[in-house]
Amino acid sequence: MDSRAEPTVSRRDWRDTVRDGADLALLGILTVLAAAPVLTAGAAVGTASAAVHDWLTTGSWPTARRTLARFGRGLLPGVPVTLLGLAAVGLIVADLVALATGRVPGGVPALAVTTVVTAALLGYAAAIVVEVGRTGGTGWRSAVSRAARACLDHPPTGAALAGTSVVVVLLGALVTPVAVPILAGYALAAVHAVARRRPVVRVQSW
Repeated sequence: MDSRAEPTVSRRDWRDTVRDGADLALLGILTVLAAAPVLTAGAAVGTASAAVHDWLTTGSWPTARRTLARFGRGLLPGVPVTLLGLAAVGLIVADLVALATGRVPGGVPALAVTTVVTAALLGYAAAIVVEVGRTGGTGWRSAVSRAARACLDHPPTGAALAGTSVVVVLLGALVTPVAVPILAGYALAAVHAVARRRPVVRVQSW
């Protein structure tokens, strides 16, 4: 994947847009393939997020060697993240299904509240992924607190991340399964672009 950096903005044309779109599509496909074993999902998402951060910051994608090194460093720290993420998704989906089918009391009001809370959690998860990308694909524990602080200090950014995440989920449910990996790359770029509206706090990964 080539650099998107150009000497001047005016020199960018439709070919640059197509190239950027192809790069993001390839990123999404590679991320999904790397996450296919399931337990590697955390490392795959963190590495992809770091790549997007580099791309948006410097205009260039990281080298294959650097990307593989990041993936290797993120494997073990990413396992508990993956397990927690799967458990959270399972509980939320089960709750929404139970409310929608009337198996638990609450009706439409409870379903509406749960949907709003789910959207907020999706935005928070997106903020965590962005923070991990800013520290080279690692540092999930510290990213949790930084993301919470970012969403609380900048509510519009948190709301925008939530809205973006909801749109991504809806698109994922509507498009054909073969297009979902492509969507993943665009989703990462979208949440990073939204998060970049606020100042970046320099941190150390751990």
